[in-house]
Amino acid sequence: MSSKAQEVAFDQTLVARFKGGDQAAFDEMVTRYWDRIYSMVHQLLRNQQDAEEVTQDAFIRAHRGLVNFRGDSAFSTWLYQIATNLARNRYWYWWRRKRDRSISFDAPVSHENETTLAEIIPADVETPGQASVTQELLDNIAIGMEKLGTKHREILILRNVKNLSYEEIAAILGISVGTVKSRIARARESLRAKLGEDFK
Repeated sequence: MSSKAQEVAFDQTLVARFKGGDQAAFDEMVTRYWDRIYSMVHQLLRNQQDAEEVTQDAFIRAHRGLVNFRGDSAFSTWLYQIATNLARNRYWYWWRRKRDRSISFDAPVSHENETTLAEIIPADVETPGQASVTQELLDNIAIGMEKLGTKHREILILRNVKNLSYEEIAAILGISVGTVKSRIARARESLRAKLGEDFK
C-alpha cells in the first residue's frame, strides 16, 4: 500500500471514530493537518493573521460538517476544499503585499514559487527583461483580478501562487484535469483583456 493510500485509510479510521463519538479522533485530525492547511492558506493569502483565522475556521467548519461527510473524496481533499473556499475572499493580501515594491516581470512571484508575473499574465509581445512593474500596474492587476469571476480568480491563485499541480487543483475543485487547463487558459486571457493596454 502506498503512503498516500495508507494516509487515506488512516483518515477513514479517524472519521469513523469521530462519527462513533470519539472526540479525540478529531484532535488527531487537527494535529495531522493543521500545518499543511495553514501552509496552503498562508501561501494564498500572504498574511499570517488571516491565514491563522482561516485555518481555524476551516477546522471549525470541518468539525461541524464531519458528521455528514460521506467519504466521496479523501478527507484531506474535503478539508482542502473547505480551506480554499474560506480563503477565496481574503486573497487580496497577496496582491497588496506585492505593491510595496517594484518587481520585474521576470522575478519569481515569491520565494517558494518560481513562477514569474510574465507567466501569470503572458503578454502579446516580448516583455523587456528589465521592465519593472510599478505600483500603478500592480493596482491595475489587482483591479483586473477583482473583476474576474470567482472560478477564474481562484484557479490563478491555486496554480500560480500555490503552485499546485493540475491534478491537485482538479481534486480540490472537483473538476477534471482538462477543465483545470482550459479554465486557467481562459482566466489568463480574461485577465489580459481586462488589463487592456497595460500588456500591449
